[in-house]
Amino acid sequence: MSPVLVSLENVDAAFGTRTLLDQVSLGIGTGERIGVVGRNGAGKSTLLRIIAGEAEPHAGRAVLAGSTRVGSLAQADVLPADRTVREVVVGTGAEHEWAADPRRRGVLAGLGLLDRLDDVLGPMSGGERRRVALARLLVQDLDLLILDEPTNHLDVEGVAWLAAHLAGWRGGLLVATHDRWFLDEVCGRVWEVVDGRVDAYEGGYSAYVLARAERTRRADASEARRQNLLRKELAWLRRGPPARTSKPRFRIDAANALIADEPPPRDTMALRSFAASRLGKDVYDAENITVRIGERTLFDGITWLLGPGDRIGLVGVNGAGKTTLLRTLLGDVVPDGGRVKVGASVRPALLSQEVIELPASLRALEAVEQVGRSLEVERGRERSAGQLLEQFGLPSSRQWTRVGDLSGGERRRLQLLRLLMARPNVLFLDEPTNDLDTDTLTALEDLLDSWPGTLVVVSHDRYFLERTCDVTMALLGDGHLRMLPGGIEEYLARRAAAGSETATSAPPAPGAAVGGTGGAGGRGGAGGARIGETAPGVPASATAASGTAASATGTATGPSRSGSELRAARKELTRLERALDRLTRREQELHHALAEAATDHERLLALDAELRAVVADKDGTEEAWLTLAAELEG
Repeated sequence: MSPVLVSLENVDAAFGTRTLLDQVSLGIGTGERIGVVGRNGAGKSTLLRIIAGEAEPHAGRAVLAGSTRVGSLAQADVLPADRTVREVVVGTGAEHEWAADPRRRGVLAGLGLLDRLDDVLGPMSGGERRRVALARLLVQDLDLLILDEPTNHLDVEGVAWLAAHLAGWRGGLLVATHDRWFLDEVCGRVWEVVDGRVDAYEGGYSAYVLARAERTRRADASEARRQNLLRKELAWLRRGPPARTSKPRFRIDAANALIADEPPPRDTMALRSFAASRLGKDVYDAENITVRIGERTLFDGITWLLGPGDRIGLVGVNGAGKTTLLRTLLGDVVPDGGRVKVGASVRPALLSQEVIELPASLRALEAVEQVGRSLEVERGRERSAGQLLEQFGLPSSRQWTRVGDLSGGERRRLQLLRLLMARPNVLFLDEPTNDLDTDTLTALEDLLDSWPGTLVVVSHDRYFLERTCDVTMALLGDGHLRMLPGGIEEYLARRAAAGSETATSAPPAPGAAVGGTGGAGGRGGAGGARIGETAPGVPASATAASGTAASATGTATGPSRSGSELRAARKELTRLERALDRLTRREQELHHALAEAATDHERLLALDAELRAVVADKDGTEEAWLTLAAELEG
């Protein structure tokens, strides 16, 4: 067993009258890699600060073994604005004192800071300052690393580098994060902070989800047995005084204990009830957009067609203009060249990176009622602002809390609810995962699964992007927008190649079109164009541009398909994807049915015949999908 670095013994902690940790005892040893998850406000940051020695528990104690060296990264930005990267990360000593250390140089290079050592921190963006804070921590000789939301403000590339770097970390690691891909890549155990407890699970995030589901199943079975007993006891009590006086006193005490132990309803976010108004066939049509900031050209002739039902994930290097592109579509940024045409039925909404600026004295319920006092969620059924807040994890006891006293996650939920109450049909989500816990992210993903409108997501959260989007687009910092059929992996490969090789091929011509399928009412399975360019060292995955705009600019390089044929092919690809999803679900249902019908011979034969037919149909559909996908990518 590895030596214990830090242990907690019967620790209590509270925030006001709310208990966060209740008699918690645990330890972390050398080489252990533990991820910490839990609802916003559950006490994750408090747990980390107590372990790091930065906060004192109200009861119990934290014991640090011997000369254990602990380093921690907080969520808050505490870097001095007037210092340089060099001063903060490696100090003011001579360069030869640290430059020969491969670990320090590796950290600085990996976080993109090697050429920015003399930059002052003040003007840097949040993502750049986060890299500096990480670098300052990672260059130290430590036994235990404690990281509170380390991926906040990092781009996809930065998250991937950090995960790879921590994979070689030899000491103890404790990380609280909502980034589920990161948890799977880095952690071997998961601690869930819930109801004052810290429940431990073996494995990364995926293993944690499975294990928690199994625990919930067992708890539900236990609860079902408890409810049966409760019904019997209540029936017995209702038989009247004569019956009760003839029974032992312990029966009455047991019945009262069961009633008192009635569990509270689960705090879930039923986001599916929000419906969007119908979109027409025209959504956004950006033609030859050019945007300059000072001397720098941010976008150089971008053409992008967004159709109804398109689901686009937008990634890119920090400073490439992802947020600016969204605001250009929304009309907040006026392009220096080109134009943006907006469909007549479009009702857009933007979830920005910044938490809403509401008066700190405003109550949470009042903030929602500013948008609407109720919302029709089904035909003839309305839910009040208070009921909707409960669905968003703010119970009635918290609804009169002032906005200034809400946690970052609670304010983010409030922002999202206000947004959805406006009933948009086009959603632009700019870093939506910031400040949200994993349960809230899962609920948001469930909402977006059934979202009938157009969706554009800017995020560094790979799990969220892959879960909610069909198509990945990228801004690589050269002024052009590219579709990446290979998703995030292709983006990282392009970035790695661009960093290690000289460019060997020209970028696409200005005005090369990228866009959606224009397929109404469904997921745009090919909701972006394939651009006729090849990144250095990376094979071009596809080269067909979208629609007539691509044809006009001459970027579609498919050997024989016209613009209309390409659109038809992409729609067919989407149809095949949906058919595959449907057949896969049916196959799983049949497997479950076969297991339940083990003693019914006739039903087994019928189910087996249907299963064979479904599998054959699925194989044929998959073959058709692969053939068509290869043609489109060729």
